[in-house]
Amino acid sequence: MSDGDHRGPAAPGFDTLALHAGQSPDPTTGARATPIYQSASFVFPDSDYAAGLFNIERAGHVYSRLSNPTNAVLEERMAALDRGVGAIVTASGQAAAHLGIATLLGANDHIVSSRSLYGGTHNLLEYTLKRFGITTTFVDPRDPSAFEQAIRPNTKLLFGEIVGNPGLEVLDIPRVADVAHRHGLPLMVDATLVTPYLCQPIVLGADIVMHSATKFLSGHGIVIGGVLIDGGTFDWEGSGRFPTLTEPYDGFHNLVFAEEFGPQAFITRARKEGIRDFGACMAPMTAFQILQGLETLPLRMQKHVSNTAKVVAYLDEHPLVERVVYPGLPSHPDFELAQSLLPQGAGAVFTFSLKGGREAGRMFIESLELFSHLANIGDAKSLVIHPASTTHHRMDAASLKAAGIDEGMVRVSVGLEDAADLIADLKKALRVVERAQ
Repeated sequence: MSDGDHRGPAAPGFDTLALHAGQSPDPTTGARATPIYQSASFVFPDSDYAAGLFNIERAGHVYSRLSNPTNAVLEERMAALDRGVGAIVTASGQAAAHLGIATLLGANDHIVSSRSLYGGTHNLLEYTLKRFGITTTFVDPRDPSAFEQAIRPNTKLLFGEIVGNPGLEVLDIPRVADVAHRHGLPLMVDATLVTPYLCQPIVLGADIVMHSATKFLSGHGIVIGGVLIDGGTFDWEGSGRFPTLTEPYDGFHNLVFAEEFGPQAFITRARKEGIRDFGACMAPMTAFQILQGLETLPLRMQKHVSNTAKVVAYLDEHPLVERVVYPGLPSHPDFELAQSLLPQGAGAVFTFSLKGGREAGRMFIESLELFSHLANIGDAKSLVIHPASTTHHRMDAASLKAAGIDEGMVRVSVGLEDAADLIADLKKALRVVERAQ
Protein backbone atom coordinates (compact mmCIF):
# COMPACT_ATOMS: atom_id res chain seq x y z
CA MET A 1 0.00 0.00 0.00
CA SER A 2 1.34 3.42 -0.92
CA ASP A 3 1.70 6.22 1.63
CA GLY A 4 -1.22 8.01 0.00
CA ASP A 5 -3.63 5.06 0.29
CA HIS A 6 -5.61 5.48 3.52
CA ARG A 7 -8.25 2.85 2.95
CA GLY A 8 -9.34 1.01 6.06
CA PRO A 9 -9.38 -2.76 6.45
CA ALA A 10 -11.67 -4.67 4.12
CA ALA A 11 -15.01 -5.77 5.54
CA PRO A 12 -15.15 -9.44 6.54
CA GLY A 13 -16.31 -11.83 3.84
CA PHE A 14 -19.63 -13.67 3.92
CA ASP A 15 -18.15 -16.95 5.18
CA THR A 16 -16.43 -15.13 8.04
CA LEU A 17 -19.59 -13.23 9.02
CA ALA A 18 -21.60 -16.47 9.00
CA LEU A 19 -19.25 -17.78 11.71
CA HIS A 20 -18.39 -14.70 13.75
CA ALA A 21 -20.84 -11.80 13.35
CA GLY A 22 -22.41 -10.69 16.61
CA GLN A 23 -20.43 -12.98 18.89
CA SER A 24 -17.11 -13.23 20.75
CA PRO A 25 -15.91 -15.85 23.24
CA ASP A 26 -17.81 -15.55 26.51
CA PRO A 27 -15.79 -13.16 28.72
CA THR A 28 -16.66 -15.03 31.93
CA THR A 29 -16.20 -18.67 30.96
CA GLY A 30 -14.26 -18.49 27.71
CA ALA A 31 -16.95 -20.51 25.94
CA ARG A 32 -16.40 -20.27 22.17
CA ALA A 33 -19.94 -21.21 21.20
CA THR A 34 -22.77 -18.78 21.88
CA PRO A 35 -24.26 -19.63 25.30
CA ILE A 36 -27.97 -20.44 25.54
CA TYR A 37 -29.39 -17.83 27.91
CA GLN A 38 -32.41 -19.84 29.02
CA SER A 39 -33.85 -17.12 31.20
CA ALA A 40 -37.23 -15.41 31.07
CA SER A 41 -35.93 -12.18 32.60
CA PHE A 42 -32.76 -10.33 33.58
CA VAL A 43 -31.65 -8.62 36.81
CA PHE A 44 -31.30 -4.82 36.92
CA PRO A 45 -28.27 -3.47 38.83
CA ASP A 46 -30.26 -0.47 40.09
CA SER A 47 -33.50 1.48 39.60
CA ASP A 48 -32.02 4.04 37.21
CA TYR A 49 -30.75 1.27 34.97
CA ALA A 50 -34.21 -0.34 34.92
CA ALA A 51 -35.91 2.96 34.12
CA GLY A 52 -33.48 3.61 31.27
CA LEU A 53 -34.28 0.24 29.70
CA PHE A 54 -38.03 0.76 29.87
CA ASN A 55 -37.76 4.29 28.46
CA ILE A 56 -35.54 3.12 25.55
CA GLU A 57 -32.70 5.27 26.85
CA ARG A 58 -30.16 2.45 26.99
CA ALA A 59 -29.51 -0.97 25.50
CA GLY A 60 -30.01 -4.13 27.51
CA HIS A 61 -32.33 -7.01 28.22
CA VAL A 62 -35.50 -6.92 30.30
CA TYR A 63 -37.61 -9.93 29.36
CA SER A 64 -36.98 -12.62 26.74
CA ARG A 65 -40.17 -11.79 24.88
CA LEU A 66 -38.49 -8.50 23.94
CA SER A 67 -34.86 -9.53 23.62
CA ASN A 68 -32.44 -12.18 24.80
CA PRO A 69 -28.62 -12.37 24.62
CA THR A 70 -28.67 -15.58 22.55
CA ASN A 71 -31.27 -14.18 20.19
CA ALA A 72 -29.28 -10.94 19.92
CA VAL A 73 -26.31 -12.79 18.45
CA LEU A 74 -28.54 -14.31 15.76
CA GLU A 75 -30.11 -10.90 15.07
CA GLU A 76 -26.73 -9.22 14.66
CA ARG A 77 -25.49 -12.03 12.44
CA MET A 78 -28.50 -11.91 10.14
CA ALA A 79 -28.33 -8.11 9.91
CA ALA A 80 -24.66 -8.43 8.90
CA LEU A 81 -25.32 -11.18 6.33
CA ASP A 82 -28.26 -9.30 4.77
CA ARG A 83 -26.49 -5.90 4.93
CA GLY A 84 -29.18 -4.38 7.16
CA VAL A 85 -29.06 -2.05 10.17
CA GLY A 86 -30.96 -4.34 12.52
CA ALA A 87 -33.01 -7.51 12.79
CA ILE A 88 -35.60 -9.22 14.97
CA VAL A 89 -35.95 -12.98 15.28
CA THR A 90 -39.48 -14.29 15.62
CA ALA A 91 -41.37 -17.47 16.41
CA SER A 92 -41.85 -18.31 12.71
CA GLY A 93 -41.56 -16.92 9.21
CA GLN A 94 -45.28 -16.13 9.35
CA ALA A 95 -44.67 -14.12 12.51
CA ALA A 96 -41.90 -12.16 10.75
CA ALA A 97 -44.22 -11.33 7.86
CA HIS A 98 -47.00 -10.26 10.21
CA LEU A 99 -44.63 -8.19 12.34
CA GLY A 100 -43.34 -6.27 9.33
CA ILE A 101 -46.82 -5.55 8.01
CA ALA A 102 -48.38 -4.69 11.38
CA THR A 103 -45.59 -2.22 12.17
CA LEU A 104 -46.43 -0.14 9.10
CA LEU A 105 -50.09 -0.75 8.25
CA GLY A 106 -53.46 -0.45 9.96
CA ALA A 107 -57.14 -0.46 9.12
CA ASN A 108 -57.99 0.88 5.64
CA ASP A 109 -54.44 0.43 4.35
CA HIS A 110 -53.49 -1.49 1.23
CA ILE A 111 -50.71 -3.80 0.00
CA VAL A 112 -49.63 -4.56 -3.56
CA SER A 113 -48.18 -8.06 -3.64
CA SER A 114 -46.86 -10.59 -6.09
CA ARG A 115 -49.49 -13.28 -6.64
CA SER A 116 -46.86 -16.03 -6.55
CA LEU A 117 -46.54 -16.66 -2.82
CA TYR A 118 -46.05 -19.35 -0.24
CA GLY A 119 -49.54 -20.60 0.66
CA GLY A 120 -49.38 -19.35 4.26
CA THR A 121 -48.46 -15.85 3.12
CA HIS A 122 -51.29 -15.86 0.59
CA ASN A 123 -53.75 -16.85 3.33
CA LEU A 124 -52.49 -14.02 5.55
CA LEU A 125 -52.85 -11.39 2.84
CA GLU A 126 -55.99 -12.64 1.14
CA TYR A 127 -58.10 -13.68 4.10
CA THR A 128 -56.79 -12.92 7.59
CA LEU A 129 -55.58 -9.33 7.27
CA LYS A 130 -58.80 -8.43 5.45
CA ARG A 131 -60.65 -8.93 8.75
CA PHE A 132 -58.52 -6.16 10.23
CA GLY A 133 -59.11 -3.72 7.38
CA ILE A 134 -55.89 -4.37 5.44
CA THR A 135 -56.50 -5.38 1.82
CA THR A 136 -54.17 -6.71 -0.86
CA THR A 137 -54.08 -6.54 -4.64
CA PHE A 138 -52.18 -9.44 -6.24
CA VAL A 139 -50.23 -8.81 -9.44
CA ASP A 140 -47.96 -10.59 -11.89
CA PRO A 141 -44.48 -10.74 -10.29
CA ARG A 142 -42.87 -10.53 -13.73
CA ASP A 143 -44.48 -7.17 -14.52
CA PRO A 144 -43.13 -4.22 -12.49
CA SER A 145 -45.67 -1.96 -14.22
CA ALA A 146 -48.47 -4.08 -12.74
CA PHE A 147 -47.21 -3.17 -9.27
CA GLU A 148 -47.34 0.49 -10.22
CA GLN A 149 -50.81 0.30 -11.75
CA ALA A 150 -52.19 -1.33 -8.60
CA ILE A 151 -50.95 1.40 -6.23
CA ARG A 152 -53.75 3.36 -4.55
CA PRO A 153 -53.73 6.46 -2.33
CA ASN A 154 -53.94 4.15 0.72
CA THR A 155 -51.18 1.76 -0.42
CA LYS A 156 -48.46 1.41 2.22
CA LEU A 157 -46.33 -1.53 1.07
CA LEU A 158 -45.12 -3.49 -1.94
CA PHE A 159 -44.40 -7.16 -1.24
CA GLY A 160 -43.00 -10.14 -3.11
CA GLU A 161 -40.87 -13.27 -2.93
CA ILE A 162 -37.47 -13.13 -4.58
CA VAL A 163 -38.15 -16.56 -6.00
CA GLY A 164 -41.85 -17.39 -5.87
CA ASN A 165 -42.99 -20.50 -4.01
CA PRO A 166 -43.92 -22.65 -5.84
CA GLY A 167 -44.19 -20.71 -9.13
CA LEU A 168 -40.41 -20.02 -9.20
CA GLU A 169 -40.81 -16.58 -10.77
CA VAL A 170 -37.83 -14.29 -10.14
CA LEU A 171 -38.75 -10.85 -8.80
CA ASP A 172 -36.91 -8.00 -10.52
CA ILE A 173 -35.99 -6.34 -7.24
CA PRO A 174 -34.28 -3.23 -8.67
CA ARG A 175 -37.22 -2.40 -10.96
CA VAL A 176 -39.95 -3.12 -8.40
CA ALA A 177 -37.98 -1.16 -5.78
CA ASP A 178 -37.78 1.75 -8.19
CA VAL A 179 -41.58 1.67 -8.60
CA ALA A 180 -42.03 1.57 -4.83
CA HIS A 181 -39.64 4.42 -4.12
CA ARG A 182 -41.07 6.71 -6.81
CA HIS A 183 -44.37 6.45 -4.93
CA GLY A 184 -42.85 6.89 -1.47
CA LEU A 185 -43.40 3.24 -0.54
CA PRO A 186 -41.09 0.57 0.90
CA LEU A 187 -40.48 -2.79 -0.75
CA MET A 188 -40.57 -5.83 1.53
CA VAL A 189 -39.31 -9.15 0.17
CA ASP A 190 -39.35 -12.74 1.34
CA ALA A 191 -35.87 -14.17 0.76
CA THR A 192 -36.49 -17.62 2.23
CA LEU A 193 -35.66 -19.64 -0.90
CA VAL A 194 -32.39 -17.87 -1.62
CA THR A 195 -30.87 -16.91 1.76
CA PRO A 196 -28.39 -14.03 1.93
CA TYR A 197 -25.75 -16.35 0.49
CA LEU A 198 -27.42 -16.31 -2.95
CA CYS A 199 -29.00 -12.84 -2.79
CA GLN A 200 -28.75 -9.73 -0.63
CA PRO A 201 -31.94 -7.89 -1.61
CA ILE A 202 -31.16 -4.74 0.40
CA VAL A 203 -28.13 -4.19 -1.84
CA LEU A 204 -30.48 -4.49 -4.83
CA GLY A 205 -32.95 -1.89 -3.53
CA ALA A 206 -35.33 -3.68 -1.15
CA ASP A 207 -36.04 -1.95 2.17
CA ILE A 208 -37.22 -4.79 4.41
CA VAL A 209 -36.31 -8.48 4.21
CA MET A 210 -37.89 -11.48 5.90
CA HIS A 211 -36.94 -15.14 6.09
CA SER A 212 -38.48 -18.29 7.35
CA ALA A 213 -35.43 -19.42 9.33
CA THR A 214 -37.08 -22.84 9.49
CA LYS A 215 -35.77 -23.49 5.99
CA PHE A 216 -32.25 -23.09 4.63
CA LEU A 217 -30.94 -20.81 7.39
CA SER A 218 -31.43 -23.56 9.96
CA GLY A 219 -30.94 -26.21 7.32
CA HIS A 220 -31.91 -29.33 9.22
CA GLY A 221 -35.68 -29.23 9.65
CA ILE A 222 -35.54 -29.17 13.46
CA VAL A 223 -36.85 -25.72 14.46
CA ILE A 224 -39.48 -23.13 13.55
CA GLY A 225 -38.32 -19.52 13.35
CA GLY A 226 -38.34 -16.28 11.39
CA VAL A 227 -36.21 -13.18 10.86
CA LEU A 228 -37.16 -9.61 9.95
CA ILE A 229 -34.33 -7.32 8.72
CA ASP A 230 -34.42 -3.55 8.32
CA GLY A 231 -32.31 -2.18 5.49
CA GLY A 232 -32.19 1.27 7.10
CA THR A 233 -32.46 2.82 3.67
CA PHE A 234 -36.05 4.04 3.44
CA ASP A 235 -36.88 7.71 4.08
CA TRP A 236 -39.90 7.39 6.38
CA GLU A 237 -40.16 11.11 7.03
CA GLY A 238 -39.78 12.03 3.37
CA SER A 239 -42.53 9.59 2.39
CA GLY A 240 -45.12 11.15 4.69
CA ARG A 241 -47.20 7.94 4.65
CA PHE A 242 -46.12 6.33 7.93
CA PRO A 243 -47.42 8.03 11.06
CA THR A 244 -46.39 5.01 13.18
CA LEU A 245 -42.79 6.13 12.63
CA THR A 246 -43.04 9.88 12.08
CA GLU A 247 -45.70 11.05 14.55
CA PRO A 248 -45.60 11.07 18.37
CA TYR A 249 -46.48 7.71 19.92
CA ASP A 250 -48.56 7.84 23.08
CA GLY A 251 -47.26 4.41 24.10
CA PHE A 252 -43.79 5.89 24.66
CA HIS A 253 -44.46 9.40 26.00
CA ASN A 254 -44.93 10.93 22.53
CA LEU A 255 -41.63 9.55 21.20
CA VAL A 256 -41.14 9.95 17.44
CA PHE A 257 -39.27 6.87 16.24
CA ALA A 258 -37.88 8.40 13.03
CA GLU A 259 -36.43 11.32 14.97
CA GLU A 260 -35.06 9.26 17.83
CA PHE A 261 -33.68 6.24 15.98
CA GLY A 262 -33.05 7.43 12.41
CA PRO A 263 -32.21 4.51 10.07
CA GLN A 264 -33.30 2.02 12.75
CA ALA A 265 -36.75 3.55 13.23
CA PHE A 266 -38.66 0.66 11.66
CA ILE A 267 -36.90 -2.20 13.43
CA THR A 268 -37.01 -0.39 16.78
CA ARG A 269 -40.75 0.25 16.53
CA ALA A 270 -41.25 -3.40 15.50
CA ARG A 271 -39.44 -4.56 18.64
CA LYS A 272 -40.80 -2.04 21.13
CA GLU A 273 -44.40 -2.40 19.98
CA GLY A 274 -44.87 -5.47 17.77
CA ILE A 275 -42.83 -8.03 19.68
CA ARG A 276 -44.00 -6.52 22.98
CA ASP A 277 -47.69 -6.67 22.13
CA PHE A 278 -48.03 -9.61 19.73
CA GLY A 279 -45.50 -11.72 21.61
CA ALA A 280 -44.30 -13.94 18.75
CA CYS A 281 -40.77 -14.26 20.11
CA MET A 282 -38.13 -16.88 19.36
CA ALA A 283 -36.94 -19.25 22.08
CA PRO A 284 -33.21 -18.93 22.89
CA MET A 285 -32.65 -22.65 22.22
CA THR A 286 -34.10 -22.12 18.74
CA ALA A 287 -31.78 -19.17 18.15
CA PHE A 288 -28.81 -21.31 19.20
CA GLN A 289 -29.79 -24.06 16.77
CA ILE A 290 -30.24 -21.62 13.88
CA LEU A 291 -26.81 -20.15 14.66
CA GLN A 292 -25.33 -23.62 14.23
CA GLY A 293 -27.03 -23.84 10.85
CA LEU A 294 -25.72 -20.44 9.76
CA GLU A 295 -22.14 -21.53 10.41
CA THR A 296 -22.36 -23.99 7.52
CA LEU A 297 -24.73 -21.98 5.32
CA PRO A 298 -22.18 -21.16 2.58
CA LEU A 299 -21.06 -24.78 2.28
CA ARG A 300 -24.59 -26.14 2.35
CA MET A 301 -25.92 -23.72 -0.25
CA GLN A 302 -23.09 -24.60 -2.63
CA LYS A 303 -23.97 -28.30 -2.30
CA HIS A 304 -27.72 -27.62 -2.55
CA VAL A 305 -27.23 -25.69 -5.80
CA SER A 306 -24.80 -28.24 -7.25
CA ASN A 307 -27.13 -31.16 -6.51
CA THR A 308 -30.13 -29.29 -7.88
CA ALA A 309 -28.40 -28.63 -11.20
CA LYS A 310 -27.76 -32.37 -11.64
CA VAL A 311 -31.28 -33.44 -10.62
CA VAL A 312 -32.92 -30.80 -12.82
CA ALA A 313 -30.80 -31.80 -15.82
CA TYR A 314 -31.91 -35.43 -15.43
CA LEU A 315 -35.62 -34.64 -15.12
CA ASP A 316 -35.55 -32.11 -17.93
CA GLU A 317 -34.61 -34.90 -20.36
CA HIS A 318 -37.06 -37.52 -19.09
CA PRO A 319 -39.93 -38.42 -21.48
CA LEU A 320 -42.54 -38.61 -18.67
CA VAL A 321 -41.81 -35.05 -17.54
CA GLU A 322 -43.88 -32.39 -19.29
CA ARG A 323 -41.88 -29.47 -17.97
CA VAL A 324 -39.35 -28.51 -15.33
CA VAL A 325 -39.59 -25.06 -13.79
CA TYR A 326 -36.30 -23.81 -12.36
CA PRO A 327 -34.76 -20.35 -12.84
CA GLY A 328 -31.37 -21.93 -13.45
CA LEU A 329 -32.58 -23.56 -16.68
CA PRO A 330 -32.17 -21.62 -19.96
CA SER A 331 -35.80 -22.55 -20.77
CA HIS A 332 -37.08 -20.58 -17.76
CA PRO A 333 -38.60 -17.16 -18.65
CA ASP A 334 -36.51 -15.48 -15.94
CA PHE A 335 -33.23 -17.24 -16.71
CA GLU A 336 -31.34 -14.07 -17.67
CA LEU A 337 -32.71 -12.16 -14.68
CA ALA A 338 -31.71 -15.03 -12.39
CA GLN A 339 -28.21 -14.97 -13.86
CA SER A 340 -28.01 -11.29 -12.95
CA LEU A 341 -29.62 -11.28 -9.49
CA LEU A 342 -28.61 -14.81 -8.40
CA PRO A 343 -25.16 -15.35 -9.92
CA GLN A 344 -24.23 -18.09 -7.42
CA GLY A 345 -27.28 -20.17 -8.22
CA ALA A 346 -31.07 -20.07 -8.28
CA GLY A 347 -31.55 -22.11 -5.12
CA ALA A 348 -32.53 -25.70 -4.42
CA VAL A 349 -36.30 -25.65 -4.94
CA PHE A 350 -37.95 -26.41 -8.25
CA THR A 351 -41.14 -27.91 -9.67
CA PHE A 352 -41.91 -30.31 -12.43
CA SER A 353 -45.10 -31.65 -13.99
CA LEU A 354 -45.65 -35.27 -14.89
CA LYS A 355 -47.69 -36.58 -17.78
CA GLY A 356 -50.79 -38.12 -16.25
CA GLY A 357 -51.75 -35.24 -13.93
CA ARG A 358 -52.64 -35.59 -10.26
CA GLU A 359 -52.72 -39.40 -10.22
CA ALA A 360 -49.27 -39.64 -11.77
CA GLY A 361 -47.95 -37.16 -9.22
CA ARG A 362 -49.45 -39.16 -6.34
CA MET A 363 -47.99 -42.43 -7.60
CA PHE A 364 -44.59 -40.84 -8.15
CA ILE A 365 -44.37 -39.33 -4.67
CA GLU A 366 -45.47 -42.54 -2.97
CA SER A 367 -42.80 -44.51 -4.85
CA LEU A 368 -39.87 -42.40 -3.62
CA GLU A 369 -37.60 -43.58 -0.81
CA LEU A 370 -34.84 -41.00 -0.30
CA PHE A 371 -37.15 -38.02 -0.84
CA SER A 372 -39.36 -37.36 2.18
CA HIS A 373 -43.00 -36.45 1.52
CA LEU A 374 -43.69 -33.54 3.85
CA ALA A 375 -44.58 -29.82 4.02
CA ASN A 376 -41.22 -28.10 4.23
CA ILE A 377 -38.25 -26.99 2.17
CA GLY A 378 -34.63 -26.23 2.94
CA ASP A 379 -33.79 -29.39 4.84
CA ALA A 380 -30.43 -31.13 4.52
CA LYS A 381 -32.55 -34.06 3.32
CA SER A 382 -34.42 -33.97 0.01
CA LEU A 383 -38.16 -33.28 0.22
CA VAL A 384 -41.16 -33.51 -2.10
CA ILE A 385 -44.82 -32.42 -2.03
CA HIS A 386 -47.88 -31.91 -4.26
CA PRO A 387 -48.81 -28.19 -3.82
CA ALA A 388 -52.32 -28.21 -5.34
CA SER A 389 -53.60 -30.66 -2.72
CA THR A 390 -51.54 -29.48 0.26
CA THR A 391 -49.77 -26.13 0.71
CA HIS A 392 -52.06 -24.29 -1.72
CA HIS A 393 -55.28 -26.28 -1.31
CA ARG A 394 -57.31 -23.24 -0.23
CA MET A 395 -56.73 -21.51 -3.56
CA ASP A 396 -59.40 -21.93 -6.23
CA ALA A 397 -58.62 -23.16 -9.74
CA ALA A 398 -58.22 -19.64 -11.15
CA SER A 399 -55.85 -18.61 -8.36
CA LEU A 400 -53.83 -21.80 -8.76
CA LYS A 401 -53.47 -21.17 -12.47
CA ALA A 402 -52.49 -17.54 -11.89
CA ALA A 403 -49.84 -18.70 -9.42
CA GLY A 404 -48.44 -21.15 -11.99
CA ILE A 405 -49.62 -24.29 -10.17
CA ASP A 406 -51.11 -27.16 -12.19
CA GLU A 407 -52.71 -30.40 -10.98
CA GLY A 408 -49.72 -32.55 -11.76
CA MET A 409 -47.07 -30.25 -10.35
CA VAL A 410 -44.58 -31.69 -7.89
CA ARG A 411 -42.38 -29.41 -5.77
CA VAL A 412 -38.92 -30.64 -4.90
CA SER A 413 -36.44 -29.35 -2.33
CA VAL A 414 -33.06 -30.88 -3.10
CA GLY A 415 -30.92 -31.87 -0.12
CA LEU A 416 -27.29 -32.76 0.50
CA GLU A 417 -27.32 -36.45 -0.41
CA ASP A 418 -25.13 -37.89 -3.15
CA ALA A 419 -26.68 -36.60 -6.37
CA ALA A 420 -26.32 -40.03 -8.02
CA ASP A 421 -28.44 -41.57 -5.26
CA LEU A 422 -31.13 -38.91 -5.66
CA ILE A 423 -31.29 -39.50 -9.41
CA ALA A 424 -31.50 -43.26 -8.86
CA ASP A 425 -34.47 -42.75 -6.51
CA LEU A 426 -36.20 -40.51 -9.05
CA LYS A 427 -35.53 -43.02 -11.84
CA LYS A 428 -37.13 -45.84 -9.82
CA ALA A 429 -40.26 -43.79 -9.02
CA LEU A 430 -40.63 -42.65 -12.62
CA ARG A 431 -40.39 -46.27 -13.74
CA VAL A 432 -43.36 -47.10 -11.49
CA VAL A 433 -45.41 -44.32 -13.10
CA GLU A 434 -44.36 -45.42 -16.59
CA ARG A 435 -45.49 -49.01 -15.98
CA ALA A 436 -48.90 -47.82 -14.75
CA GLN A 437 -49.60 -45.77 -17.90
